Amino acid sequence: VNTGADAVYLGLSNFSARSSAVNFSHEDAEKGFSYLKQRGKKGYVTINTLVKDNEFNRLKEEMKFLAEIGADGIIVQDWGVAQLIKDSAPELAVHGSTQMTVHNLEGVDFLKEKGIERVVLSRELPISDIEHIKRNTDCELEIFVHGALCVCYSGQCYLSSFIGERSGNRGKCAQPCRRAYSMGDKKGTLLSLKDMES
Repeated sequence: VNTGADAVYLGLSNFSARSSAVNFSHEDAEKGFSYLKQRGKKGYVTINTLVKDNEFNRLKEEMKFLAEIGADGIIVQDWGVAQLIKDSAPELAVHGSTQMTVHNLEGVDFLKEKGIERVVLSRELPISDIEHIKRNTDCELEIFVHGALCVCYSGQCYLSSFIGERSGNRGKCAQPCRRAYSMGDKKGTLLSLKDMES
């Protein structure tokens, strides 16, 4: 914020795709949103994991809390969460996470029709596809310009879940695609995309 950001994303202790990070407690989130509002900035919360049936009551309480402290919107992966927000905290904007794997104009149009205000496009999209989507929609778009690229399509990887019972779609990816493997006479990080390496 002090160096020019107009918005901040943050995750709470639950339902964030970075479950192993030191995320915001309710008390910290309340202080954070107060700080943002005093400076005319926006704050969004990541609820970008798949949610189990027995977690929806707790999530409903989280939505009410976020609306009360002035969150501007929620980034979601799960359609059930998007509907829950519409029902329990309609004042919160809903953004479609990159975990939704939206990779074409039809996907953006579909989400917009369902009330999603901003779509975070799949990380693996080439610039030509992003340009085509942007030219043909008035939906807000967001893209990643830096960060890890998974070996799989955004939101569609089950490798960590199958190998170590730690699902990336529950915020617990162990990043097995970054590890060393051997196949025949080849050895090394065979699945790694070596992102950001020239």
